[in-house]
Amino acid sequence: MEESNMSVEMLYDKDVTTNYLQGKKIAFIGYGSQGHAQANNLRDSGYDVIVGVRPGQSFENAKIDGFDVYTPAEAARKADWIQMLTTDEVMGDVYKESIAPNLEEGNVLGFSHGFNIHYKEIVPPKNVDVVMMAPKGPGNLCRRTYVEGSGVPALYGYYQDFSGHAEDLSKEFAKGNGAGRAGLLKTTFKEETEEDLFGEQNVLMGGVTSLIETGYEVLTEAGYSPQLAYFEVDHEMKLICDLIYEGGFNKMYADCSNTSEYGSYVVGLKVVGKPSKDAMKEALKRIQDGSFAKEFMDDYRAGFPELKKLRERSANSLLSRVGEDLRAHMSFVGEADKYSTPEEATK
Repeated sequence: MEESNMSVEMLYDKDVTTNYLQGKKIAFIGYGSQGHAQANNLRDSGYDVIVGVRPGQSFENAKIDGFDVYTPAEAARKADWIQMLTTDEVMGDVYKESIAPNLEEGNVLGFSHGFNIHYKEIVPPKNVDVVMMAPKGPGNLCRRTYVEGSGVPALYGYYQDFSGHAEDLSKEFAKGNGAGRAGLLKTTFKEETEEDLFGEQNVLMGGVTSLIETGYEVLTEAGYSPQLAYFEVDHEMKLICDLIYEGGFNKMYADCSNTSEYGSYVVGLKVVGKPSKDAMKEALKRIQDGSFAKEFMDDYRAGFPELKKLRERSANSLLSRVGEDLRAHMSFVGEADKYSTPEEATK
């Protein structure tokens, strides 16, 4: 049996025994999915929490939820801990305009993704702690599981340790978010950033969606109905992923037929084989050397022309249109289609 190259100890609530976070005023810069979840979780854990966002819907939402809400600059001036939770592409500008002028010696600058620090969109002063708490789940799941008495696992770590307590602070923050109930893993900004981007691009999002789209094209081009193809390669993906999530590959295979198991073994590696692995290695190289980050930020600074083009193509594909029509008749799906585009879902 192959073993991983490195073993990381999983920590839990009982292992986080320091108390350096108590008494600090924590400002959440951004009140979207993660900002909303983390701010509410930390407040419910007994910490002094404020929110810093620009005027708009998020500002009003935070007020409705009972927080003292300020502009990002005002919140940074008032806080001891500034947790940066805006989107990656705007974070550097928000930092330069509103946070950097208001940082004081001994402040804590917190992140939930290492992108801006690792690729030097943000270069913090030497007299602050720079820490990370990265939940391994979306904000709505972090909040829901916290309320239910559990949590989602999280990564913790630090980039800069001015106080001498940066690692403990990151663990305490993760515990306050409920992550210590599920497990904490130590990481670095470099490791978290590169692994996270790799997973998103090659497996979780880019890989899965491309696999679904390609399978859909093969079936429809061979004359099978678009609706049948949708159910076969898209709809059932959740069912399979749920089984893997619950019990790994073994549970998935145990719950499926011998025919499907045998076929997956003999065909899967032909579909996702050496060419795919080589492409993944190239993608990882571009993440490691900063090429992807530069491409992404260049597109953002140009107004996102490439992202908008790709987003429109995805939203208007036959697969998307057929799926939207079929899901309209599935009451159990809920409000999954209430956003007509990914852009609207992030507002």
